[in-house]
Amino acid sequence: MFEQTSMMAKTTIKADFTGLTPGNKHGFHIHQYGNLLKGCATAGPHYNPFKMTHGGPLKEVRHVGDLGNVEADEAGNGHYEQTDRLIQLFGPYSVIGRSCVLHRMTDDLGEGGNEESLKTGNAGARVACGVIGLSE
Repeated sequence: MFEQTSMMAKTTIKADFTGLTPGNKHGFHIHQYGNLLKGCATAGPHYNPFKMTHGGPLKEVRHVGDLGNVEADEAGNGHYEQTDRLIQLFGPYSVIGRSCVLHRMTDDLGEGGNEESLKTGNAGARVACGVIGLSE
């Protein structure tokens, strides 16, 4: 769930997950497209309108879509809750119509020391995804 009370307010993101790898951290991102015609593969790259390198959600340099990790408990359940300064539900950089993607592996937040870390955080395969839409 994404909630932003006004165009100038920060956005709160809340999500609950089941069926994760117990005890693992899973990379979580907003991707460019809401096209899931071929599953998560057609969601495109991380949402990055300002052409930055990959980072964590609290870093100054990051993709808009970099949300960090969801940590699974011993039963494979995960909860994510973050207030974000870059995620927008209003205006030209709105994330509505884009997709959220959960990855198999831990996002290294751009600190992996290789080129892929600065693109994807080395988070691996896409295991779940959904389009960000409007609701009451």
